[in-house]
Amino acid sequence: MSRGDHFARWPLFASGFAGLVLGLIPLPAWLDMLRPDFLALVVLYWAIHVPQAGRLWFAWCAGLLLDGFRGVVLGQFALAMTVIAAVAIYLHLRIRAYPIWHQAGVVFAALFLYHLTLWIVDGWSGHPVTTSARWIPAVTGALVWPFVSGILDKLHHRF
Repeated sequence: MSRGDHFARWPLFASGFAGLVLGLIPLPAWLDMLRPDFLALVVLYWAIHVPQAGRLWFAWCAGLLLDGFRGVVLGQFALAMTVIAAVAIYLHLRIRAYPIWHQAGVVFAALFLYHLTLWIVDGWSGHPVTTSARWIPAVTGALVWPFVSGILDKLHHRF
């Protein structure tokens, strides 16, 4: 690993930490169900814009941290994060060419896949959550994508 690679990775870790913190801050129940999955958005951003920086290990580690903090089935969030990161890395050249609102549509689909994976694991582990509120963060995540992408673009291109 060269010095340039090491320097370029700290924004990845800083934004991952910020996404984790934003996802874990306690909120009232009505506001918590509207909260976007900030860590998943960060993983998607880096998988789309700099796929060689984080690869799949960043998604896996971010998901394991979220598993530990949320106290769910170990590997549940790690699996979901890795699935969406793999899809984003595979399609990263296409997604980057889209305008920002088209990217938001792709992010919605990725977040839907993320929540679908979590829903399947919840069902298999005997912890089903069947309310429709489970899917709201996919919508709010797509709505905040232009802002998250813009902030992370500034961080990425500045350093």
